[in-house]
Amino acid sequence: MPKQEIIISKDLKQDVEGAIARCQHDRLFVLTDSTTLRLCWPLVSAFPCFKSAQMITIGDTDENKTLDSLSSVWTALQKGGATRHSLLVNLGGGMVTDLGGFAASTFKRGMAYINIPTTLLSQVDASVGGKTGINFGGLKNEIGVFNQATSVILSSEFLRSLDMKNILSGYAEMLKHGLISDEQSLAELLRFDLEELDFAELGRLVSKSVGIKERIVEEDPTEKGIRKALNLGHTAGHALESMALEKGRPVLHGYAVAWGLIGELYLSVVKCDFPKERLRQTVQFIKLHYGDPLLDCKQYERLYEFMKHDKKNEGDSINFTLLGNVGDIRINQQATKDEIFEMLDFLREG
Repeated sequence: MPKQEIIISKDLKQDVEGAIARCQHDRLFVLTDSTTLRLCWPLVSAFPCFKSAQMITIGDTDENKTLDSLSSVWTALQKGGATRHSLLVNLGGGMVTDLGGFAASTFKRGMAYINIPTTLLSQVDASVGGKTGINFGGLKNEIGVFNQATSVILSSEFLRSLDMKNILSGYAEMLKHGLISDEQSLAELLRFDLEELDFAELGRLVSKSVGIKERIVEEDPTEKGIRKALNLGHTAGHALESMALEKGRPVLHGYAVAWGLIGELYLSVVKCDFPKERLRQTVQFIKLHYGDPLLDCKQYERLYEFMKHDKKNEGDSINFTLLGNVGDIRINQQATKDEIFEMLDFLREG
């Protein structure tokens, strides 16, 4: 899988036009959702490179990350005369870059695509690393492929349109990157003032966070080994997210990951001797900013069922990524049902 070009943008117009020019194409398409069409498309729509672009728009929120939405994008590409030499620009959050990347990767057996992520979550996580896909059968990202975008353009201009909940959603993935990296990176993240946002400093932290993910993806692009480090917090987090979606009360991905981090750091203490003081600091930060999940012990069995469908699993075992310390990554760690229920107890009560 060829390495994708990550562009930390200082001049959005120049960077977007350059990336599109470097990717030869016969037709250009732009995918947005209904929110990014309204808030983000106006920031780039006047760029000359988009003069002849065909627009495709799908519904917003993760509830639209479905086979029906994917089919509608394929249909729009087909009606628009797209070929395998065409180019799709995904302008939006993680739902758009995941679904758009999958649409491009499968249409005509694959056409090129560029990601312009517009949320903090998509900038530090979803748009980088080549994971594409949709939700299916009530499970997160159940169907998809690994396929890198040609370019990913990261601009802090889009972050100014986000509300605090969406800032926090992305910040949870940055916390995860700090935990799997080093003490200094984690300390910077725990110190950052989320009440009075300094966008220049946030941009620096985003660049550093993306660099952590890039290094891991370059070493293991298809998640055979160390890339599983990026799943810290996600076995429990995806289960919480899937259950919320099933109940018709979806939660933002980053909130589910933040709560998943609490549970999986607790497992890290129990199984890998992760320092209790680091657990306490991180849990305190998460609870201050993300609150507590609305979790009832009657839901444990359903959460366990969701975890059994996690893509990291092998056979009937439920696999977790845990830590022995900050940066001391322990992949393929298994937990019993009793241990998982104890983890959920800690998440609910701790």
